[in-house]
Amino acid sequence: MKIEFRKADLIDAESIIDIYNSAFYNDYIKYGECPAYGRTKEMMRKSIIDYPKFMILYNEKSVGCISCKELQKGIYEVGCLCVIPEFQGKGSGTSAMEFIKSYYTDWNKFTLVTPADKSENILFYTEKCGFYIRSLEMDGSVQVARFVLER
Repeated sequence: MKIEFRKADLIDAESIIDIYNSAFYNDYIKYGECPAYGRTKEMMRKSIIDYPKFMILYNEKSVGCISCKELQKGIYEVGCLCVIPEFQGKGSGTSAMEFIKSYYTDWNKFTLVTPADKSENILFYTEKCGFYIRSLEMDGSVQVARFVLER
């Protein structure tokens, strides 16, 4: 198993849409909405510019994506970390968080949100990545947990 990362470019928009749709389909069905599901090519291109993305490559195959944006000096928001279902649980998500922490060397804090009732996400971010839950918020009709990781 070889996990690598490469910066996504605008030409990756369709591939990232496919990854997002695969990773977030169940959320879309469960909640009736999901901001990461069903994006158009134009929406994804804008997202690539606004939230720099890195492709997660598993033995050279694109299996996921992580995006991160600097909110203010040393504080970054993880906009999305997703892996297609058949490659989840193989270490690529944990490796992606480690990669982001090494890529943004000036980080003091990372934040992110995920649905509050997704226990697998809660366990992943708290136990494998070291985040803690700061608060619960509403995103549309979905309650989300705001996670924080501090140095």
